[in-house]
Amino acid sequence: MKTILFCNLPYSFSILEPLANELIKNKEEYLWFVPEFLIDVFPYKDMPFTSSIKEIEAFKSDAIFVAGNDVPYWIQGVKVQIFHGLAGEKKGHFRIRDYFDLYLTQGEYFTSKFQALSKKYQNFEVKETGWCKLDKLFTIAQETKDKKERLLKKYHAKKIILYAPTFSPSLTSAVALKETIEALAKEDDFLIILKFHDKMDKSIIDAYKSLTSKNIYFSQNKDITQDLQISDLMLSDTSSVVYEFILLDKPVITLNSHSENIEWSNHLESHKIIQEIKNTFEKDTFKENRQKTIAKYHPYTDGKSAKRMIEATKAYIEKNGVPLKRKLSLLRKFKMWRKYT
Repeated sequence: MKTILFCNLPYSFSILEPLANELIKNKEEYLWFVPEFLIDVFPYKDMPFTSSIKEIEAFKSDAIFVAGNDVPYWIQGVKVQIFHGLAGEKKGHFRIRDYFDLYLTQGEYFTSKFQALSKKYQNFEVKETGWCKLDKLFTIAQETKDKKERLLKKYHAKKIILYAPTFSPSLTSAVALKETIEALAKEDDFLIILKFHDKMDKSIIDAYKSLTSKNIYFSQNKDITQDLQISDLMLSDTSSVVYEFILLDKPVITLNSHSENIEWSNHLESHKIIQEIKNTFEKDTFKENRQKTIAKYHPYTDGKSAKRMIEATKAYIEKNGVPLKRKLSLLRKFKMWRKYT
């Protein structure tokens, strides 16, 4: 199977990498598409990649895996939506844009909704496979364990708290929690790792960089996986990484989350956050609730979702062949031509 790994934004890299590794393992031909503006930050330059739409047209792919919301409709290949997060309550997550032939879902919560939409639109299929980005989440390398010990020792801390807010201006807690983060970082027992989204407003990041509290560490990782693995508790809001952290069966505290299925400690007022963190480290009262979220959102912990995704795509091709065109409105066609040509 000839495959294109299609990127629109930097977060696509870590999502698509497990698929690339599985394709390499199977000795299959593949090609990354990376826009020119992302080339400098593309981390896998030892793999085949291109910024040319003409080149991916000429590649004549069988499948195109997409972790974003769109893909050039005229490129040959089964167009496979694999998603860029687990937050189904985010605007547009269940919007059908008509670009995709196959939706590969992470768990029953997503599968049931997309299956209902498949019956309604009748122009795509749905298969639950798990999410390839999480394949490496459940295997913690010794290097990661060592990093955690080094950080705790360096900052003389006992626990690591990861603050990872969403960038969305209407949903982010970054402004409201700035003073809380500063106060938390003055607690001797806590090291606060700050991990901001690529799209976070620069003025907000600069405001956090001006904080003088000693126990603040800015993560430089492009992929948040290691930050999730080394942290003991997450503080966030309506960010999709909340679900990734919960899959590790570790506690989450959010401020004003708009999530649809909240099975963790959520607060509407920031002044209660610090005491709730301390209480949670004393007694984790949401452990049973997390099991419900894991079962709904991503029950796969075997690290083989990328394999299932490739197998599901091959099965689709065997059943339906490689589609040569998609039926789209003139407006959507125009948007794609303007964006990619």
